[in-house]
Amino acid sequence: MACNNFKDNMAMCNCTYKHCPRKGTCCECLAYHRRNAELPACYFTAEQERTYNRSLSYYFEFNG
Repeated sequence: MACNNFKDNMAMCNCTYKHCPRKGTCCECLAYHRRNAELPACYFTAEQERTYNRSLSYYFEFNG
Protein backbone atom coordinates (compact mmCIF):
# COMPACT_ATOMS: atom_id res chain seq x y z
CA MET A 1 0.00 0.00 0.00
CA ALA A 2 1.38 3.40 -0.97
CA CYS A 3 1.65 6.11 1.66
CA ASN A 4 0.09 9.41 0.63
CA ASN A 5 2.30 11.26 3.14
CA PHE A 6 5.61 9.60 2.25
CA LYS A 7 7.30 12.77 0.97
CA ASP A 8 6.24 14.82 4.02
CA ASN A 9 7.19 11.97 6.37
CA MET A 10 10.66 11.72 4.84
CA ALA A 11 11.19 15.44 5.37
CA MET A 12 10.57 15.00 9.11
CA CYS A 13 11.98 11.50 9.74
CA ASN A 14 15.07 11.56 11.95
CA CYS A 15 15.85 7.84 11.68
CA THR A 16 19.50 7.38 10.71
CA TYR A 17 19.22 3.64 9.97
CA LYS A 18 19.89 3.84 6.23
CA HIS A 19 18.56 0.41 5.26
CA CYS A 20 15.22 0.62 7.08
CA PRO A 21 12.41 -0.50 4.75
CA ARG A 22 9.85 1.39 6.86
CA LYS A 23 11.53 4.81 6.67
CA GLY A 24 8.95 7.40 5.66
CA THR A 25 6.01 5.03 6.20
CA CYS A 26 5.10 5.95 9.76
CA CYS A 27 2.21 3.50 10.21
CA GLU A 28 4.51 0.58 9.37
CA CYS A 29 7.31 1.99 11.53
CA LEU A 30 5.03 2.41 14.56
CA ALA A 31 3.57 -1.08 14.15
CA TYR A 32 7.04 -2.64 13.82
CA HIS A 33 8.45 -0.93 16.92
CA ARG A 34 5.32 -1.57 18.94
CA ARG A 35 5.57 -5.31 18.19
CA ASN A 36 9.10 -5.14 19.58
CA ALA A 37 8.17 -3.11 22.69
CA GLU A 38 10.10 -0.15 21.30
CA LEU A 39 9.53 3.39 20.13
CA PRO A 40 10.56 4.75 16.71
CA ALA A 41 13.36 7.25 16.21
CA CYS A 42 11.01 10.25 16.19
CA TYR A 43 10.53 9.88 19.95
CA PHE A 44 14.22 10.51 20.62
CA THR A 45 16.62 13.42 20.32
CA ALA A 46 19.22 13.21 17.56
CA GLU A 47 21.90 12.16 20.06
CA GLN A 48 19.69 9.45 21.59
CA GLU A 49 18.57 8.23 18.18
CA ARG A 50 22.14 7.57 17.06
CA THR A 51 22.44 4.86 19.74
CA TYR A 52 19.76 2.79 17.91
CA ASN A 53 18.40 1.93 21.35
CA ARG A 54 14.64 2.09 20.84
CA SER A 55 13.69 0.42 24.12
CA LEU A 56 11.00 1.85 26.37
CA SER A 57 13.40 1.80 29.31
CA TYR A 58 15.90 3.95 27.40
CA TYR A 59 13.14 6.41 26.53
CA PHE A 60 11.91 6.66 30.13
CA GLU A 61 15.48 7.12 31.38
CA PHE A 62 15.42 10.56 29.75
CA ASN A 63 11.70 11.34 29.71
CA GLY A 64 10.31 9.59 32.74
